Amino acid sequence: MDGMPKRLRWWTELPLVVVVYAAYSAGRLLARGDEADAVGHGLGVLDLEKRLRIDFEQPLNRLFSGTPALGVPADFVYASLHYLVTPAILVWLFRRRPAGYRTARTWLMVSTLLGLVGFTLMPTCPPRLLAAGHGFTDTMAQFSSYGWWGGEASAPRGLGGMTNQFAAMPSLHVGWALWCGVMLWLHGRGPVAKVLAVAYPTVIALVVMGTANHYFLDAVAGGAVMGAGLLLTRPALRLADRVRARSGRRAARFGERVRARSGERVRARSGLRAGGRLGITAPIVGGGCETSAGEHIPGQRTPSAGAGDSTPAATR
Repeated sequence: MDGMPKRLRWWTELPLVVVVYAAYSAGRLLARGDEADAVGHGLGVLDLEKRLRIDFEQPLNRLFSGTPALGVPADFVYASLHYLVTPAILVWLFRRRPAGYRTARTWLMVSTLLGLVGFTLMPTCPPRLLAAGHGFTDTMAQFSSYGWWGGEASAPRGLGGMTNQFAAMPSLHVGWALWCGVMLWLHGRGPVAKVLAVAYPTVIALVVMGTANHYFLDAVAGGAVMGAGLLLTRPALRLADRVRARSGRRAARFGERVRARSGERVRARSGLRAGGRLGITAPIVGGGCETSAGEHIPGQRTPSAGAGDSTPAATR
């Protein structure tokens, strides 16, 4: 399905996923935006929904905040499943459906980075942070005594400063849940997988609105981002393959040069050893040149008479 050049390994995949998620998280924090702009964008979204009569988050929030049996479980779902189900689906695909893993992973990553662009261009105040007159209740603050979160989104108590509370548009809670649903539908087996494929993104969409963390249009934008990411997945894979192939060619050329130089050194050492075994020594002076009879190298001393030279002194 993916046309993978080689089998993927977990020790290369895990750092890749971690790096992309870390870059996304860091960028999400840097894209906090101005509070006045974020509130203005939030009110603009709410006003548009009211004019279109699609402000479903208001009745849902009243239901969830007025019914603890719904509000408390919804808060747990919002605070945890986003970070548990998505990695679990990734691991399941890697282990059980490797043919579809690379495409699925790339789709998720590209869409996540597109979501970061949305947070940067349009910081948006979620419904729960609007003035009380707009009729929203922050259920996570209302029911915070039941969980680990505080009054600042789903962050653990005391860590609210590490979150971007104006990252409402698009809703990647909904986007990632939609991705999980598609993976379950395509790669799951049996009717249970199909039911979960539909139920999980539906429940997440209801939860993000009922807890007043997102507008309905945030959820729609989350789905749109996933659609755009899907369209860009194939080009991203082709680009990654070209980069990998180019890097492989460069590495191969470098390896060939290293091997060639190593071979030259080995041959040179082998030649010296072979010459030594045959009694051949490399010339030190003269380099193959010969002197004629009676010719001396400048500065060369003549042998003394007692050194075994039988030539008469008069002839020297």
